[in-house]
Amino acid sequence: RVNTVACFSLSAYTDMGLLNYLCFMLLMCFYLLVICSNLFLMVVICMNRSLQEPMYMFLLSLLVSELYGSTGLLPFLLVQILSDLHTVAAPLCFLQIFCIYMYTEYLTLAIMSYNCYVAVCDPLRYKTRMTSKTVAVLVALTWFYPCFMMVALLSWASPLQLCGSFINKLYCDAYLVVKLSCSDTTGLNIYELIATFSTIIGTLVSILYTYMKIFLVCSSGSQQTRQKAVSTCSPPHLASILNFSIGASFEILQSRFDVNNMPNVLRIFLSLYFLMVPPLVSPLMYGLKMSKIRFLCCISAVSGLKHLLLLVSLV
Repeated sequence: RVNTVACFSLSAYTDMGLLNYLCFMLLMCFYLLVICSNLFLMVVICMNRSLQEPMYMFLLSLLVSELYGSTGLLPFLLVQILSDLHTVAAPLCFLQIFCIYMYTEYLTLAIMSYNCYVAVCDPLRYKTRMTSKTVAVLVALTWFYPCFMMVALLSWASPLQLCGSFINKLYCDAYLVVKLSCSDTTGLNIYELIATFSTIIGTLVSILYTYMKIFLVCSSGSQQTRQKAVSTCSPPHLASILNFSIGASFEILQSRFDVNNMPNVLRIFLSLYFLMVPPLVSPLMYGLKMSKIRFLCCISAVSGLKHLLLLVSLV
């Protein structure tokens, strides 16, 4: 029967009794750690003039993206864990789809790769090519492109007449919502497939191309060139690319293929991986591995501790 669905039921939740409260506390601590680590690094970058460089501006965009992506999911999960009825209103469901799919980490990692490419392969023109205007345009592109794609997708998907309301997931997913439609959605499925793969494959190809060029320059360059490449293209960047690629691959495969035979705990972990692990791991990696940020983080932490002790003594 064709109907307009007012709310969706999320059927991937299981009642674990008192363990629900333990999961809630663990997830709350995890979310607070994500917020604190990302916000602390963002404040360090914004407050220090020595970090007002393209590489750190792109890193700032990455941190904002990770904080935004995790906030689009984790507060919703916290509410659902303690709820008896795992339902979500249709407008809120589409809003969550918009927020989660606006998660721009992969595009930001791509422009960070381009920044590394220019710094290593064309160092003499780096300052003329990576101007503040160029940086602003690249950062804006990483946000406006997925926003445009998602507005088009939701404008197409939200008026659909649906024959069901059960989503076998912990949160709303565009592909699973479209699968509930009673009408022909071939065009919408093709658009979603093209949008997904153009974003992921396009950015992956650009990342591989830039690092291939960097490798070629390093292999034929001097020791100084190789050292500059290592310092510019930091290991956290490569680790972030690998980490997010794994998480995004899990999410795409799980959404489009039958994984009911997979253990429920593993299925839940894979569905949450790309929205939970990168936002926690990336700020820790960049904060610990990049010496300039590590030094300024230590200074900021000591300064903050002094102010806190002074405030306590006054009280």
